[in-house]
Amino acid sequence: MFRAVARIFRTPDLRKKILFTLAMIAIFRLGSFIPSPFVNFANVQTCLAANSNTTGLYELVNLFSGGALLQLSIFALGIMPYITASIIVQLLRVVIPHFETLYKEGQSGQARLTQYTRYLTIGLGVLQSTTLITVARSGALFPNTGTPACSALITDSSWYAILLMVITMTAGTGLIMWMGELITERGIGNGMSLLIFTSIAARFPGSLLSIQQAKGFETFLGVILMGIVIMGLVVFVEQSQRRIPVQYAKRMVGRRTYGGNNTYIPIKVNMAGVVPVIFASSLLYLPALVAQFNQPANGKAPAAWVSWISDNLRTGDNPLYMLLYFLLIVGFTYFYVAITFNPEEVADNMKKYGGFIPGIRAGRPTAEYLDYVLTRVTLPGSLYLGIIALIPLIALGLFGANQNFPFGGASILIIVGVGLETVKQIDSQLQQRHYEGLLR
Repeated sequence: MFRAVARIFRTPDLRKKILFTLAMIAIFRLGSFIPSPFVNFANVQTCLAANSNTTGLYELVNLFSGGALLQLSIFALGIMPYITASIIVQLLRVVIPHFETLYKEGQSGQARLTQYTRYLTIGLGVLQSTTLITVARSGALFPNTGTPACSALITDSSWYAILLMVITMTAGTGLIMWMGELITERGIGNGMSLLIFTSIAARFPGSLLSIQQAKGFETFLGVILMGIVIMGLVVFVEQSQRRIPVQYAKRMVGRRTYGGNNTYIPIKVNMAGVVPVIFASSLLYLPALVAQFNQPANGKAPAAWVSWISDNLRTGDNPLYMLLYFLLIVGFTYFYVAITFNPEEVADNMKKYGGFIPGIRAGRPTAEYLDYVLTRVTLPGSLYLGIIALIPLIALGLFGANQNFPFGGASILIIVGVGLETVKQIDSQLQQRHYEGLLR
């Protein structure tokens, strides 16, 4: 292993790519600690100390920003606007035929879709930064802390100060998007995924330290061991796939023979990735958001439905919240897989190039068979996603940890998925140069 790492840094081209990636990651982390204009940095740090176990509406965005959201830094929005824009553009392919046509055009059409994603990212950055500043001015960014400083996070509430803050945070989002594309082009791995990986990994030490301080060294050691087991199981499931054999008939084109080879269609157990967890989290935050903006003033009693939402759907340690969260993840997994994998399109492409599944007729029977297999493979994948997503909520009750518990939920899925993909890319580049890769 150490010899393989040494070979990486002895290869000039690969060394430059890795050092460039590390430099971009360092700039990204530095920007997460630089406060935006007109933000009272001392008050923000006071509120963070009083609200160390972050839960509620901003937990997911704060996780993906590496803690920059609650610090109101120039990179406060993190990569979340780009993730949201990418998901929206992907879903619009089903609704807008023009988007589906662009996707099928190949590289030129997908470049247009990427450009639409960039424009939408900037628009969402303006919207989300405006919302964040409004919430910070109202004192609701750190609820239930009882600290007067949490109502004085913004030093200047004039229109030009707010406009400058919105422009700064939106520009930070655009800069993160550009850095991610630079890493993809000149570095190692997918740039956006690596920046998310960095944001989540940066919170691991703090989360583990809070568990050690609250529960002692024995519990801390137990959490570490449990995390290793969970990570091994996640790697096993993420690498699991159902391989459907495909044969291609021989074709004579002039004097050349094409086809006649055997291959397979890999259907992963977790084909949806982490997207259903993001969908379910976002949807469950909506009732709490509506209830928060319907809290009565002057100490009056809230409405019955507001009290019910606050009691049952505001924190993740509630059994009803856990049940709805699990069911939404299962449902969104089927929904997202149905959008991203089209059995009819795969069957048509196989028929066009003379491919067939042994024992299955080409055309519609092939599409029905693929749909049959996909439906049954997705079931364990959806249950697996639901169980992994519930781990931080269970830890919230058992260890007093926050919902950013490192060994579960979206964090562990992203850490493992991006780590595996990046190591595979480094391994393939090593094999091109040394005939021996990083993996054995």
